[in-house]
Amino acid sequence: MDVESKLKLVLRDVEEIVTESELRELLETGGGRGYLGFEPSGLFHIGWLIWAYKFKELVDAGFRMVLLAATWHAWINDKLGGDLELIRAAAQHVVDVLNAIGLEGRFRVVYAEELVNSGGYWATLVRVAKSTSVARVRRALTIMGRRADEAESDFSKLVYPLMQVTDIFELDVDVALGGIDQRKAHMLARDVAEKLGRKKVVAVHTPLLPSLSGATRMDIASLPRDEAMAEIKMSKSKPESAIFLTDSDEEIRSKIARAYCPPREVEGNPVLGVARHLVFRGSEVEFPVDRPSKYGGPVTYLKYEDLEKDYASGRVHPADLKNSIAEYLVKKIVGPIRSYVLRAEREELLRKIASAITR
Repeated sequence: MDVESKLKLVLRDVEEIVTESELRELLETGGGRGYLGFEPSGLFHIGWLIWAYKFKELVDAGFRMVLLAATWHAWINDKLGGDLELIRAAAQHVVDVLNAIGLEGRFRVVYAEELVNSGGYWATLVRVAKSTSVARVRRALTIMGRRADEAESDFSKLVYPLMQVTDIFELDVDVALGGIDQRKAHMLARDVAEKLGRKKVVAVHTPLLPSLSGATRMDIASLPRDEAMAEIKMSKSKPESAIFLTDSDEEIRSKIARAYCPPREVEGNPVLGVARHLVFRGSEVEFPVDRPSKYGGPVTYLKYEDLEKDYASGRVHPADLKNSIAEYLVKKIVGPIRSYVLRAEREELLRKIASAITR
């Protein structure tokens, strides 16, 4: 694969690259190291597949990728009741998913406890802290789904963004991958790198899949893009608004049937979001929509833009779109992954994780 092909692959379906010229330079010199840090905080939902597929594409483009299981970060963020055994089990679940999409043996897993126990981690964190302000760190709390004022009662919340920047430096990576909701942490890392004489990480930001229940706040239009998307993204903490890779076929069909999907409305439509970011995510796809004959009969789409245009014009009804998306998820996306992650030796742990989320 030549440089242009690799660049096109990495740029496909991304929200933002900071910066494209730096990314090109890395590719021209043979790639480099990249990482994605994730909070092991529950079951894997389809929104996470967006970054998982991009992680695979970075591997395919020649980057040596590290998956950081941010176990300490999840503990700080009060996930899974602070049970580190469950948090580690949730991390293994994510590894299983990446293996299921063709990445087995092609990436390295690092657990946060390994990183924080390395000799220089906390010294680096202090240097990071001395290179920024409390106000800047407070603003970055949105990366963990928290408000700035939540640090008033739990100071450890302010350590979280500093840890994320320190992770990047200690792993010595060239590329940081994450959803657009992680932008503030990556920009903080780039700013601090300048002050500390460290290399600036290239930030690759993927889109976020909206919650199936749609936007719940009326004022999100006034927020920065990363904060607005974080407000409406699919979330593990709201199981009814997310489709998990462990959901049954019936659960998937039922959740999609109830999903927010107003006629002719494209912006913030989670069902169209699934089509755009998971069905038509770059490869050639034939996506059939089984419309009644009085509305034009069955139609097959080869490009997302054509589907969106017909939906916006009313030529595709929400019910027909939902039925088609549900069947595609069942047969082409969730079904094949589910058969891998729901192995007998994993089922009990997955039940414990699901129970911890709903408590």
